[in-house]
Amino acid sequence: MATTFEQMRANVGKLLRGIDRYNPENLSTLERYVDTQARENTYDLEANLAVLKLYQFNPAYFQTTVTAQILLKALTNLPHTDFTLCKCMIDQTHQEERPIRQILYLGNLLETCHFQSFWVHTHTHTHSYNTHMLKICC
Repeated sequence: MATTFEQMRANVGKLLRGIDRYNPENLSTLERYVDTQARENTYDLEANLAVLKLYQFNPAYFQTTVTAQILLKALTNLPHTDFTLCKCMIDQTHQEERPIRQILYLGNLLETCHFQSFWVHTHTHTHSYNTHMLKICC
């Protein structure tokens, strides 16, 4: 029997192959898929980028929590460029929101090889949302 992630991956794969890729009616399915990735410690960059693109096209649907999960999942894939791709798809206004701002800061620390500062910041904010999400996503 296929796992929840495998079932969702197949369903999302079908959505992403056609014109439905940017249909805002599919956003709830894609957002659930992001949550499944976080819970099951899996990763699907293509689907996550589709979510961020839908947020660009439909700013009223923007979800900070989902975006934070996407950024954290991309952060775990360093040194690949996934984090930079995701970051560039988020408008400046949303980049200033918590916890997105904090995750971008953590990403900057990792990208610039300030590993000690990353861990100090992560440990000093153990009760913060982004640290909680980092534990879930990693």
